[in-house]
Amino acid sequence: MKSRTKVVVVGGGIAGCSTLYHLTREGWTDVVLLERNELTSGTTWHSAAQVTNFGVNQTMVGLKSHSIKLYKELAEDPDYPINYHYGDGGIRLANAEEQMKGYRHFTSMARGVDVHFEVIDAEECARRHPLISTDNLIGGLWDPLDGDIDPAQLCQALARRARKAGAVIYRNTPVIGLKQHEDGTWTVETDHGDIDCDIIVNAGGYRVNEIGAMMGVHHPVASMEHQYFLTEEIPLIREADHRMPLIRCPISDYYCRQEKNGLLVGFYEQECKLWGMDGISPHFVNALCPDDLDRVTDVLEGAFARMPSLMEVGIHSIVNGPITYTIDGAPLVGPIPGKRNAFCIIGLRAGLGEGGGLGWLLAQQIVHGESCYDTWCIDPRRFTGHANAELTSLKAIEDYQNEFRFHFPHEHRPAGRPAKTTPLTAALAAEGAEFTVVNGWERADYFKPSVDFKPSLTFDFDEAFEVIAAEVRNVQDNVGLCEVNGFNRLEITGADRLTFLDRLVCGNVTRRTGRVGLAYLLNHQGMIKSEATLAHLPATDRGPERIWYGSAAVSEFHDMDWLQQHLRPGEDVHIRSLTNDQTILVLAGPRARDVLGACARGNWSPEVFPWLSVRETFIGFAPATVMSVSYCGELAYEIHVPNASLYAAYLTLREAGKAHDLSMFGARAVESMRMEKGFLHWKADLITEFDPYETSLARFVKLDKGEFVGKAALLKRKENGARRKLVTLHVASSKTPAHKGSSLMDGEQVVGTVTSGDWGHRVEKNLAYAFVDPAFAENGTLLQLDLCGYSTSTKVIPFSPYDPTFMRVRG
Repeated sequence: MKSRTKVVVVGGGIAGCSTLYHLTREGWTDVVLLERNELTSGTTWHSAAQVTNFGVNQTMVGLKSHSIKLYKELAEDPDYPINYHYGDGGIRLANAEEQMKGYRHFTSMARGVDVHFEVIDAEECARRHPLISTDNLIGGLWDPLDGDIDPAQLCQALARRARKAGAVIYRNTPVIGLKQHEDGTWTVETDHGDIDCDIIVNAGGYRVNEIGAMMGVHHPVASMEHQYFLTEEIPLIREADHRMPLIRCPISDYYCRQEKNGLLVGFYEQECKLWGMDGISPHFVNALCPDDLDRVTDVLEGAFARMPSLMEVGIHSIVNGPITYTIDGAPLVGPIPGKRNAFCIIGLRAGLGEGGGLGWLLAQQIVHGESCYDTWCIDPRRFTGHANAELTSLKAIEDYQNEFRFHFPHEHRPAGRPAKTTPLTAALAAEGAEFTVVNGWERADYFKPSVDFKPSLTFDFDEAFEVIAAEVRNVQDNVGLCEVNGFNRLEITGADRLTFLDRLVCGNVTRRTGRVGLAYLLNHQGMIKSEATLAHLPATDRGPERIWYGSAAVSEFHDMDWLQQHLRPGEDVHIRSLTNDQTILVLAGPRARDVLGACARGNWSPEVFPWLSVRETFIGFAPATVMSVSYCGELAYEIHVPNASLYAAYLTLREAGKAHDLSMFGARAVESMRMEKGFLHWKADLITEFDPYETSLARFVKLDKGEFVGKAALLKRKENGARRKLVTLHVASSKTPAHKGSSLMDGEQVVGTVTSGDWGHRVEKNLAYAFVDPAFAENGTLLQLDLCGYSTSTKVIPFSPYDPTFMRVRG
């Protein structure tokens, strides 16, 4: 066995084989795959192996589209063809108009990555699949390229190509230990000897946490038992002149596809069952769980009603095997949090359909540091310390029970709530807060007008519209208070802290104590990596001179990894997380200064404490750090308070605010206001697919400063010109907001994609941000927006339609 290689991939299912193959396609051929048994002996071998284009965002659609193209190429390889039923077509059924509206949105979104769905009515569903009934059916979403593939043949074909390129595969070689050295390299211990490598990849399927334990990490992945059966031959299928399309039914929680002249029918029952929570036998290889059809009786009845022919045919065989789930149902593909040179491709509940594309994106990240798509939706760092095994299990059950039910806008499902709270959570709930979830944190979304207030799940503006409008009006006219918990806060100290940050930021780093600045960090390709608020605090009895690095709540692990990866040996820089120790209270509105002055000593006038200032103080007797910054477009103060004193600070502010009609506001009001101000949202508008010039952030780039990460690549990109430009849009609809991913059209041509959308209550406009082709980026340009299936007039308008001179922010 080899003793040294560049990459070791652990696991020989679709995840490992795809990663190995794509590493060779990216030019790395000194790579090894280790499989404890035979290839495909885990979940892969019993997969139903459906291959669809459908995904809930463009990244997922794009990687699935890559899978389909790759599998078709493999199937047509004359030297090693594989069985792939390509283009049978598939229908996702619907029995509610809002589901159909969602399908129309996904059709618009997929069009932007050149994938073409069709929304069809119930009669057309039955025409294309003659075995289904139209009872309680409105229509469905048609994917013309849906199909299925032989899982073992697929993995062997990928392994064959990888071997031909120089990769090595060792079967029957269990990994028994993983050791990382000071230089970041790894030693992989196996029964057959050790292999040293630069990079390790966990592709362990349902044994993911056995491998994770060897690294000292736990992955938020749980396994569920999943059953399907194969029917005897069905005459109508045998006599048909085409293969039957695939069916996925959120009405009755089942799916089916043709298998020979019968059907493969699978179930997502409500009385589902976790698997492997107390450990997995080392002998569970090419194995199944005991059959348990009694558990799926209710689902089976729904399948019988939709497909009556199932009642007239026998069951040929039953398969019950484990499949893996994560907290949100999407895979974990990318860097392992807190580890150098370690990656994973795990939690693939739909592994065969997605595996080709996931391995493609992971190989790009390993070789180049970034992939062609922004992969945050599958990034392992999107979950942080709350993602333990118990929470993962609760969310896995919930996701399994809702397998074919997409999330509606502003839908927050109840399992695993509340994972993270502050001392204010109960108090805000008592005031009527409806909560959203941000990286596990319960954050007030808005404040309900009555206890039983419950908006509809819809793609239109919901019944909370006027509630949010009232919260915005109070912030605009008086003063409001909002809790922002979980905000990522890193304290950076040491003599080299400023030069360290200057090396990472593409613009200026604030060097004056008492001042705050907004900064952007680029990756090595010159694209947007992170956005951070940098507050330069002077030395006081609370600590030495230091920088507070603040960024989005979900970026907690992501940004810490990026900063630590760029520390140089001997550099006097120390990074400490305060994320879970402090919470922000945002005081906003034209009377905010009056409220602050009534409960905190000192001069808060704009001459003494202007916009973008920071000061340590007390709110009453609660220690606090106050920043004059605004994400809402009004005079505002971020008040950072240790959690132990948070309730005391809150009570003090509420008491001081009584004289000024202070009331609470939530995250949805903030979202509306930030859209009006031209402020961007990380991983919505700020993504790794675009550089700061394309993202309309040229004012934050200082090319005349010294070297910074991504500068060389950015200079080349600037010479080549922008591929797209981020613009603000006025959407001519009072009923429906623009949803992320919706396509902008010029005739039949897609010329842009929406990144964010919401109603601007102060400017009374339906607003959106979108990346568009540069030729369509000029103010005044008219475009058509495919808004949930309807062509809607849209106009490019200047950024910051509310108070463009920033006079209100300055107070």
